[in-house]
Amino acid sequence: MAAPSRPEPYRIAVPEEVLADLRRRLEATRWPDPIGPDDWTAGAPLRTVRALAEHWGNGFDWRGQEAALNRWPQFRVRLDDYDLHVLHVRGTGPDTLPLVLTHGWPSSFFEFSKVLGPLTDPAAYGGDPADAFDVVVPSVPGYPFSRVPDRTGTWPEVPGLWRRLMTDALGYPRFAAAGGDIGAIVTTALGAQHADVVTAIQVQAVFGSTALGDPTLADDERRFLEERVAWAQDEGAYAHQQATRPRTLAYGLSDSPAGLLAWIVEKFRAWSDGGGDLLRSFTPEDLLVTPTLYWAANSIGASFRPYADTGEIVAGSSLPYVSVPVGVAAYPGDRPVPVRAYAERHYNVQRFTVLPRGGHFAALEVPDVWISETRAFFRQVR
Repeated sequence: MAAPSRPEPYRIAVPEEVLADLRRRLEATRWPDPIGPDDWTAGAPLRTVRALAEHWGNGFDWRGQEAALNRWPQFRVRLDDYDLHVLHVRGTGPDTLPLVLTHGWPSSFFEFSKVLGPLTDPAAYGGDPADAFDVVVPSVPGYPFSRVPDRTGTWPEVPGLWRRLMTDALGYPRFAAAGGDIGAIVTTALGAQHADVVTAIQVQAVFGSTALGDPTLADDERRFLEERVAWAQDEGAYAHQQATRPRTLAYGLSDSPAGLLAWIVEKFRAWSDGGGDLLRSFTPEDLLVTPTLYWAANSIGASFRPYADTGEIVAGSSLPYVSVPVGVAAYPGDRPVPVRAYAERHYNVQRFTVLPRGGHFAALEVPDVWISETRAFFRQVR
């Protein structure tokens, strides 16, 4: 195991020819015939995807979005055969807490762009300087712009990579962690396997080995697990495909920006708290940044690695009990919503909050709610 490389400054600079090719492909899209009513019952509606694709090709200001992202300090860090893209924003306050944030799928580091300022400089946003964090947002290997080695079995290595990134490359002897979706699995693993350097974790989803059929389950725990099974049946086809035949899927999504857009946007609508209205939760710009990042990095196929490496909907059921202090932030649009009793079987829960708004992409969808809850939990454990 080699020492990590020194962090090298990095700026996003998508070549103009990549953007021109994207626009050309969008203009030349061959649209499918509708399957039944043009609503969400059969997937992303034609009218919704066409409207977003039109805006993507003719109205979306990528260079403006790129400049906004480049305001945050970014780096590349080499760890063995990984080449990681990392945002590292140092805080302004009397005693900043190092915090690593891990995104999920189909997401990117952009998910946390609206919370970086308030987290790192709370006083500038009307907050308490004592709540300041040093924030680190690594892009999960295979996602824009973190290169993943060309071998299987990389997903279980991510928590160890994050430890080395924080302690060896960035020099933090101890740090906190937070995340949702597969980011919650990484965060849970950090708390379970690296408690000697992790002070506390906050998760939006909980995992554990206690399964349906266990006679000790309370009614609310049983309903939670039943809802997880029902969710997988209704929403989990994407994960089964990404786990079992990822390469076959990647051909189409790597070649068609409209296909890539539909695959991603469907999840932003289904997993948010917009009551079925995609644009109640997100602006068109919110919805187009991450597909542009995936397209520019040609990373949609590599983003399936967590699913392909496990051969299932990614789960953390094999992780041991998490003994470090844990905060659970449960968002109503991120199904199934965790229940405290189940969380307490597998985590040292110090705070459990069912939030009034928000879903799977909470930091992007409801940044005010996300910031308030994140500050409140870590204030308890600083």
